[in-house]
Amino acid sequence: MDRRTYLAGAGTALLGALAGCLGHSYDGEAANEFGYGTTETADVAVPLVPIADAREWHADDEAVFVDARGAEAYETAHIAGAIHSEAPEGPDGEDPVEQYDTDRRMVTYCGCPHHLSTLRAAAMIGDGYVHTYAIDEGFGPWRENGYPMNGEDIATIPERYRIDGRTDPAHAGAFAWAWHDPSGQREAAPIGDDGRFSLVLQFYDLPADAEIRLSTPAGERRDDLRTLADGTVIV
Repeated sequence: MDRRTYLAGAGTALLGALAGCLGHSYDGEAANEFGYGTTETADVAVPLVPIADAREWHADDEAVFVDARGAEAYETAHIAGAIHSEAPEGPDGEDPVEQYDTDRRMVTYCGCPHHLSTLRAAAMIGDGYVHTYAIDEGFGPWRENGYPMNGEDIATIPERYRIDGRTDPAHAGAFAWAWHDPSGQREAAPIGDDGRFSLVLQFYDLPADAEIRLSTPAGERRDDLRTLADGTVIV
């Protein structure tokens, strides 16, 4: 299937390159042969696999696991054997997803628990990987349950911050993004009908005074993490 991506607004460069658009729409339908519950992301009903089932698939080598977070998060700790293909549409260069046939079962995950992973899954389903699922509970419970992981520092647990924001309700259904440009770490959250969004950041090695870039289709704001996490941010 052909991928259809619509830019709903322009973000600034991440490390000198456009890191992803703020509004997304893909054309695809997941097979969802197990009848799991779904979440609507970028016009695709993405199936959410319970973490217990995902663990069984992992143990039996029945799926390819895809980490949709930024590179630093992946390098620090990830599901054992997972490939890295960040949301929304993978890297600008060679995408490790493309080495697999479209009939393979693919499982995306992130830490929020599934905003980035469902975005990546929606794009993959649009590209014909119709047997794609996102882990419902995210990476945190995988770590807490002691399931297999690899990485440079799997014992490190990232700080958790929540940024509540509001933007023009005309952009309901698009995404708000938070970026830490120096490390490439990012998070996304859908914009509600009232223009509100909540970003849950789990970034590694990030002090409270680190500058975060918030982007919505309506605009952009930069401020330190401590300030953004205190009250409602207007973007």
